Amino acid sequence: MTPVELSRTVLRAVRCAVDDGELRVAVPERVGVAPPGPGGCGEYATNVALRLARPAGRTPQHVAEVLRARLLRADGIGEVVITGPGFINISLRGSAAPLALVEEILGAGDTDTPYGHLPEGSGERVLLHGAAEVRAFVHLDVLVRMLRSQGCLVRAGCDAAPRPEWTAVLGGGADHRPVDHQPVDHQLGEASGTPRIEVRPVPAPADPLPLGRDAARWALLLPAAHDRPRIGAEHLAQRESNPLFRVRYAHARTRALLRNAADLGFRPEPGPVDAHGTRPLLAALADHPRVLAAAARHRAPDRLARHLVTVADATQPLLPAVLPLGAEKPSAVHRARLALAEAAGTVLADGLSLLGIDAPDHL
Repeated sequence: MTPVELSRTVLRAVRCAVDDGELRVAVPERVGVAPPGPGGCGEYATNVALRLARPAGRTPQHVAEVLRARLLRADGIGEVVITGPGFINISLRGSAAPLALVEEILGAGDTDTPYGHLPEGSGERVLLHGAAEVRAFVHLDVLVRMLRSQGCLVRAGCDAAPRPEWTAVLGGGADHRPVDHQPVDHQLGEASGTPRIEVRPVPAPADPLPLGRDAARWALLLPAAHDRPRIGAEHLAQRESNPLFRVRYAHARTRALLRNAADLGFRPEPGPVDAHGTRPLLAALADHPRVLAAAARHRAPDRLARHLVTVADATQPLLPAVLPLGAEKPSAVHRARLALAEAAGTVLADGLSLLGIDAPDHL
């Protein structure tokens, strides 16, 4: 069961409880699931009981117990535990969770809707307006990409036309569609009635252009919008202290493993993977849709950037164990590990693309 399928399962439990009269509440459009926080257990958790308790006129514990009874009867769910004020913690049955997750990520890569993205037009209408400043220019560009990844219909503009050197060095609108940086007043015709969201992060303290496109974008995007970015040579360092290097290096390693495996005559094949050392990576990959949705909803590219660092750091322990050693023959375990590494590389490449940063296969 994938995170998306689990979310639908929880939503179905809510709907059935309402239909049977156990809960009197409006059924939400979407239910979020994510790796459990401190004090939680299992593979996923949801706060849906806390969300529904007040409108249902019940305590979160009561709502959680109603949903728990239904979730335990669902296929693929092994255990449901209620913790804290009403968090529902879910353990999936057997090894289906990592297998289905890898299959979902790799399968989505062959479609027009990558893993964690929503179909075009399925989201809200958004009108963004940015300041005529280089950091706002980059934030505006990335927010358009992220919001469109969540199905939103986006219009964007800024106080004044961007400087030619910004576009020349930093790019702009290089994602699926070009970003329209015309002054926002010229766009209000189509976006009438849509609230205007201001994009005005703390300005860059120095010119980021000497860093080049990728490092400059990362320097401007990694800190939260209300934090002052650091513009320095540390973003160009090819060492572990540079989080951008770690993200791009992890992606390049996954692609190198695919090439090396092909030379050895085997291909990735999703399957059960060793639990030891892979749990943080599986949790980070499963959390990708939630992080992407939250980053778009809160207009916070830094959330996506930090998540990519988490995925990259969780990928590193897997990589040395992917290829067979010495005279060892490739086995089903090697193919499953390779598929997991490919899934990690796919998520890293997609995240970097949304940030407008190159994900090279060789580094």
